[in-house]
Amino acid sequence: DKAIEALKKLSSPHAQVLREGKRQRVESWELVPGDIVILQAGDLVPADLRLLRSVELKTEESALTGESLPAEKDAQAHCPQNAPLGERKNMVFASTGVASGAGVGVAVATGMDTAMGKIARMLQNEKAPQTPLQQKLKQTGKVLGVGVVLICGVIFLLGLFQRMEPLEMFMIAISLGVAAIPEGLTAVVTIVLAMGIKRMAQKRAIVRHLPAVETLGSTQVICSDKTGTLTQNKMTVVAFAGPQGEQPLESPAAQFALELATLCNNSQSIGGTLTGDPTETAFLRACKREKPSLEQDFPRIGEIPFTSARKMMTTAHRLPQGGCRVVSKGAPDVLIARCTGLLRQGEPQPFTAAMKAKLLSDNAALAGRALRVLAVAYKDVEALPADDRQTESGLVFCGLIAMEDPPRPGVKEAVAQCKGAGILPVMITGDHAATAFAIAQRLGMAERPSQVLTGQELDRLDEAQLAQRVAQYRVFARVSPEHKVKIVKAFQRQGKVVAMTGDGVNDAPALKAADIGCAMGKNGTEVAQSAADMVLTDDDFSTIVAAVREGRGIYQNIRKTIHFLLSCNIGEILVVFAAFLLRVPTPLLAIQLLWVNLVTDSFPALALGVDPIQRDVMEAPPHKRDESIFSGGMGFSLAVEGCLVGALALLAYTLGRVFFDVDPANPTVGRTMAFCVLSLSQLVHSFNMRSEHSVLKLGLFSNRKLVAACGLCAFLMVSVVLFPPLAALFKTTALTLPQWLLVAALSLCPLLVVEGEKLLWERLPRKKKT
Repeated sequence: DKAIEALKKLSSPHAQVLREGKRQRVESWELVPGDIVILQAGDLVPADLRLLRSVELKTEESALTGESLPAEKDAQAHCPQNAPLGERKNMVFASTGVASGAGVGVAVATGMDTAMGKIARMLQNEKAPQTPLQQKLKQTGKVLGVGVVLICGVIFLLGLFQRMEPLEMFMIAISLGVAAIPEGLTAVVTIVLAMGIKRMAQKRAIVRHLPAVETLGSTQVICSDKTGTLTQNKMTVVAFAGPQGEQPLESPAAQFALELATLCNNSQSIGGTLTGDPTETAFLRACKREKPSLEQDFPRIGEIPFTSARKMMTTAHRLPQGGCRVVSKGAPDVLIARCTGLLRQGEPQPFTAAMKAKLLSDNAALAGRALRVLAVAYKDVEALPADDRQTESGLVFCGLIAMEDPPRPGVKEAVAQCKGAGILPVMITGDHAATAFAIAQRLGMAERPSQVLTGQELDRLDEAQLAQRVAQYRVFARVSPEHKVKIVKAFQRQGKVVAMTGDGVNDAPALKAADIGCAMGKNGTEVAQSAADMVLTDDDFSTIVAAVREGRGIYQNIRKTIHFLLSCNIGEILVVFAAFLLRVPTPLLAIQLLWVNLVTDSFPALALGVDPIQRDVMEAPPHKRDESIFSGGMGFSLAVEGCLVGALALLAYTLGRVFFDVDPANPTVGRTMAFCVLSLSQLVHSFNMRSEHSVLKLGLFSNRKLVAACGLCAFLMVSVVLFPPLAALFKTTALTLPQWLLVAALSLCPLLVVEGEKLLWERLPRKKKT
């Protein structure tokens, strides 16, 4: 499996270990539980480790947990036994990267026993479900197959009972079999789906599995990962609060604070790309002045690095006029406690207890909006104190800078469109519940905190309870890869068609378990892309909604083709069966029926498969998983329309045989007229299939492919009648002008009858379903 192979590429090939008191470099596969592993910045973690020592250790776990920020690790932390992966501060996990710092840990799990290995095992065990279209076509095929066998068998036995020639009865049964089976159906559906793949690719959705095209149209629930799909996966400064409260980011006070945060910063711009801690790169993007320009004016002369104990970082810079500027940034409560001054209107002023309380309240308000808040402070001194504590005291407070991973543009509108189309969008993330709910609320996905379910709460529910309650929730937070699969399957147990989006390794099992998995193309991991049915090249949730619209249109068009083909086949069956009951020569020969099925039926069916999508396609709810393809009265309609087409062909045959044929026992003219009426009436009938509304409202030429297909089929049919070699092969004869006029009049009847029916339905206070 490609997903498993991609997962293997993430593993570290080597590890630094302590064995027998000596530091050794070994292959990762040689590691066993109990090995002491040494970690440094830039390493890939070779196994799941319980930390023994850590020095400002941060690991990049976004592929595993979905969190966009590096995870801070602490060997001294104590975690509950069943804590989510993202909260296990004293653990590092295989295949995650060491972003900064160093550490030593003991291997507690290797290979398939690691958190990443468990994901690989889930991928191996998880089987992609059959798509709704596959299930419906399989069901339709069974019904057709059984029906054809029964009809042919009954006809054959009745003929023998009436002492007809066995060979003659065999040929009649074969003719019925040819008439009953829509030979072009499989090819038409395959081509329609393939064309859908091409159109979706133009809309930045690459479909990897053919049946997934239609599955999108059936989607009833979209389970979306937060980071990178609903949000930009890029920390962004969104607010600034100073002594006067919140101020615009363009204000002088905010820009001064951002300049200080840019100086007290270790991220860099390399080749136009920002590298470093996501929080620090956010400051660089928000600051109007570029970092090299600031560092040229204020060169760095010292640094006190960030530590998890101090919760702050400090740098020292030389001032152009002489002296030094100390700049600190860190947790607001820590930094406020170290400040004695407050910058107000560009001038330092005393920092009163009341003002400190106000700013701490502002900090709480910003944090309550699920924003990440850092404070910035500074002081100018003649010379740097020798003691670090003196350096970081007596600071002048500048303000609070708030950041978030903001929603992607257009996602809120896409969520609203989903709801309008009867699709339930839910968020599944490894992030904190408060952060997830805040984003979901802004996007219109959730309204109240009670719609949030955490991983720990989910663990307390069994499968039946989860399946019963899952529709109550809109946000699933702090969840593991196993939880994501459980959530997808809970919706499926309710009979829902589920789409799952994601970009990380942790999303891969759920992507595979869902009815359709949508992976991100830009920032998605190879593991996620290999497990998915569809890849979004622009990583945009809005593209999923566009793809759903395309999928619904494809399903509508497939129903049109099935409606058309089966109504045509019913007409053909009626012609052959009625002739048998009336004990008259068969109106259509097997070769003529085969021509109608393979040529007259197939080309218009293909053109119907690419019919333009109706404007109101997203206004109706999605069709249910167990809904028959013949629902909405389609089965009755195609039966009535098929009988009409068959009756017209029989009428043409009877008129030709009675009034124009010299030898009624060899009704060549009658057969030719029946062949022409059957072919032309089906071509005319194909225009009825386009919509429940009048074809005149849509425009006869709005589907030029259908016009071209019908024109080609009509030309080929006339060639079979008029071109002597083909006429000899198909046993037809040239018709006179009155005969052609009669054929044309009968062939137009399906259009007139169905148009009249549509007009009647439009005048009634209800709408006909298609």
